[in-house]
Amino acid sequence: MISPLPFLPFALPELGEEEIAEVVDTLRSGWVTTGPKARRFEDDFAAFLGEPGLHCLAVNSATAGLHLALEAIGIGPGDEVITTTHTFTATAEVVRYLGADVVLVDIDPATLCINPACVEAAITPRTKAIVPVHYAGLAADMPALLAIAQKHGLKIVEDAAHALPTTIGGALVGTLASAVTVFSFYANKTITTGEGGMVVTRDEALAKRMKVMRLHGMSRDAFDRFTATVPSWYYEIVAPGFKYNLTDIAAALGIHQLKRLRGFQVRREQIAAQYAAAFADLPLVTPPQAAPGDTHAWHLYVLRLGDGAGVERDAFIERLFAAGIGCSVHYIPLHLQPYWRDRYALKREDFPHSQHAFERMLTLPLYTRMTDADVARVVGAVRAALIG
Repeated sequence: MISPLPFLPFALPELGEEEIAEVVDTLRSGWVTTGPKARRFEDDFAAFLGEPGLHCLAVNSATAGLHLALEAIGIGPGDEVITTTHTFTATAEVVRYLGADVVLVDIDPATLCINPACVEAAITPRTKAIVPVHYAGLAADMPALLAIAQKHGLKIVEDAAHALPTTIGGALVGTLASAVTVFSFYANKTITTGEGGMVVTRDEALAKRMKVMRLHGMSRDAFDRFTATVPSWYYEIVAPGFKYNLTDIAAALGIHQLKRLRGFQVRREQIAAQYAAAFADLPLVTPPQAAPGDTHAWHLYVLRLGDGAGVERDAFIERLFAAGIGCSVHYIPLHLQPYWRDRYALKREDFPHSQHAFERMLTLPLYTRMTDADVARVVGAVRAALIG
């Protein structure tokens, strides 16, 4: 039976009058591509992270940011980059853009983040970098991964698409000792610019390279050239770059979304806590919490069916949709995807923890516009779906 109630979507952004007014101001200003608003967003983001010496570069997607980061650290043909199989393809595909090879490893079954022991076991003389993913808003084991990287002379580029404002050891993701950290502002992320991302690094040389490559390999961007008070039309192409800049229209959203981030995180945490309490007596595996004193961004609420659930995952999802509850699966692991499976002859038995989690997981709605009544409706639908 189809639910008579309106469909509750898996995710919705929360955009207010401040964002709308800032976008209108941008449109009226006449500067709609990368310009003063993008620079302001970068400065605000650096201030939010709160550590001196950080370079923040706004880009049009986290995928673009990961590509820029790996190019800047020198990844190329013959190199290997280790990452988790339990991620969206963007994390890995950027390695192939550069002609390098991806080495996929399994996850920690408790956190669903990349397993440091598997990372170390996969290192070869060709390995040049590690790309950990902070899954669902929980930080990967960065102390272990940083120690492995230092031991073997490797660079770390953090895929922090889920991880704003995640902390580990009291430090915000984005301020750790990695070479580069990349955030996402896609429509369902903890803050949004529609499409967009931010690249963060302490390394001035990497920042300079990424800034040049972000916009066609030009020595000067349009904002610098067109706002100068003396003739400054001259530029040089110093590399075959990309088209990865963030527009001022998008940055206008980000400026105010960032101001609301702390409040957004509190609401996400409240919803996650309501879910955890409501599901405590059910044959379900609820998401792991952050360590005491640390922050989970709660980008996703990933539930796993326990051994006594009595229903298969796909049937469970169908029952939720019939009840008008939107949900998803994060992710279909890369070792099951035809391109990655066939290119690297991957087998599901090589990734037992990711495979086991995938077969039992689904992601419930979790977004700041949800009311307590919406949460209760999801809880009721989950209970009903388990009963059948």
